[in-house]
Amino acid sequence: MTGEHRQFEGTEAELRALTDQVDEAHRVTLPQAYASASALGEQLRVDGRERDALPSAGLDRRRFLRGAGAVGLSLFALAACSNDDTAPAGNSSAPASPVGPGTYTGDLLVVALAAALENQAVGAYQAAVQAAGAGKLGAVPPAVAEFATTAMAQHADHARVWNNVLVQAGKPPVTGVPLKSQRAVADALGKVTDVPGVARLALQLEDQAAQTYLFATYNVATPAGIETAASIAPVEAMHAAILHYLLGEYPVPDDFLPVDKAARPDDLTF
Repeated sequence: MTGEHRQFEGTEAELRALTDQVDEAHRVTLPQAYASASALGEQLRVDGRERDALPSAGLDRRRFLRGAGAVGLSLFALAACSNDDTAPAGNSSAPASPVGPGTYTGDLLVVALAAALENQAVGAYQAAVQAAGAGKLGAVPPAVAEFATTAMAQHADHARVWNNVLVQAGKPPVTGVPLKSQRAVADALGKVTDVPGVARLALQLEDQAAQTYLFATYNVATPAGIETAASIAPVEAMHAAILHYLLGEYPVPDDFLPVDKAARPDDLTF
């Protein structure tokens, strides 16, 4: 349908129900995420327990299912099967030291990556909301706009969680999108002309975030880091499930969450 706006073909009532579910899951998991993040930041600051290198080889998925990540897959299944360029700046008390090579090491490098991904998602949803407001996406159902603003706010919360870890560890927060993929994402956002196009792009970002958190559960040394990632991952997976619904694709959850789309620390540009 070249030159025409393709639109969301689901029901607004169903979409609102799904949005309410992810909002409830977010409110349930956010306090735990903050608690784990606070413990992680303090642990990294006081104990200095950071690793010098992170493995990039394949991961053993069975280990994830035996850990806290199983909770995330359960919430993803609930959302999937149900019928019913500004980023957060983080804590203002953060040190003003410049960010450059070597600023973040070990577990803090994974934390910085997570913060950058969340900032990227905030910017993408914000750009989509602005495009819709300018009439660039055709007619946008109110329920679609409500989901976009809800997801954007939740990603902003997650960015604050990760940036608080950095601040407590004595490092500067990640306030922009220092990712190699950012230019391509921005270019793609500038070309979308309808709701499905935005949903497809957002789905790529949500899949990457959820899988990166699975990657993090294997590649951070601290239990609090694993708990923080496992607390946030379910909400990202539920975002993805809702976007599948927006695209008219019934989202059947995988028995094992893959990691082929996960970002790696070397995707950072500092």
